Amino acid sequence: MSDDSRDVSSSDRLVTEGPDTNGDGGGDGGRPPVFRRPLFWIILVGVVSVVVIGGTFYWLDARRYESTDDAFVDAHIVRIAPTVAGTLKEVADVDNRHVEAGHLLAVISAEGPQARVAEADANAKQALAQYEQSVAQVIAAQASRDQVAAQARAPIANAAKAAQDLARYQELLRIDPAAVAAQQLDAARAQARAAAADAAAAARQVASADANVSVARRQIGAARALVEARRAQTSQAKVTLGDNRLVAPISGQVVNRQVALGSYVAPGTQLMAIVPDHVWITANFKETQLKLMRVGQPVTIKVDAYPEVAFKGHVDSIQRGAGQAFALLPPQNATGNYVKVVQRVPVRIEFDPGNGPDPRQYPLGPGMSVVPTVKVR
Repeated sequence: MSDDSRDVSSSDRLVTEGPDTNGDGGGDGGRPPVFRRPLFWIILVGVVSVVVIGGTFYWLDARRYESTDDAFVDAHIVRIAPTVAGTLKEVADVDNRHVEAGHLLAVISAEGPQARVAEADANAKQALAQYEQSVAQVIAAQASRDQVAAQARAPIANAAKAAQDLARYQELLRIDPAAVAAQQLDAARAQARAAAADAAAAARQVASADANVSVARRQIGAARALVEARRAQTSQAKVTLGDNRLVAPISGQVVNRQVALGSYVAPGTQLMAIVPDHVWITANFKETQLKLMRVGQPVTIKVDAYPEVAFKGHVDSIQRGAGQAFALLPPQNATGNYVKVVQRVPVRIEFDPGNGPDPRQYPLGPGMSVVPTVKVR
């Protein structure tokens, strides 16, 4: 037998002894597909059941809350500015430090206001002296009036006596014309007229003295009013002098100091600002998130700066109107190219230090980003 015949026979044997391609023999080619195995379906059903149940529970829990990342810490920032012009001769070193209400922040040079206070004080003293002088004039006028009144008693008494003598003479003349001489009667009449004239003059002097007393008393009123006016000017000058001392109107942290010792400041120039201790959250929720939101609902607050701290709070108020309605240039939707956009409504959220971490123990300030979550169900 030739070599070629032996090679062909060997190849036939190798092909005959190869793996069973009909699936009746052993090897991987005889296993069924994975999706035909019962274990595959058991695992698949289990996984789908877990996903469905977990998703259902997650949806049931998530629908109880409304959250937004369009929120930030807010506060009423107090900006410190003088009402008078001058040079700063003292500035407190309180940058980024907490101060109490009444703490001295800056002092403006006060030469001009001090001079005005001294001038107003001198004017007040002068007016007080004039008032005391008016009081003395009243006392003197009253004494003069009493003296004139005392001096007027004698002419008045003489006039009364002369009138009585004339009356007696006239009565005697009526009874007996011969009882009284014509010369006596004429003398009595002349004496009565002279005494009456003296009494009238004395009465006029008393009236003049009374008028002098009234004038002096009115001068007291005018002097008193002048004293009050001068004192008011002194108080105003002292207020102006007090405006040269700038103190903290509230407790808080001093920020954004823009001046230094020796700087010239004008009225209205912002020197620094104070962030008060009381801060809150302004959260801009979509209008579609407000359906179940109510005042007083609990809120969990996450601050980006402190992600591990969960602050507690509550819904304090909901603004009546979307934020865009209060913009400097509100949008005009009557131009024909209107596109509906879900609007944002500011919601004020107050911290509850008693139910969780105290925000005053953390440097929270206006503008810091937060994520509030409101429990609405």
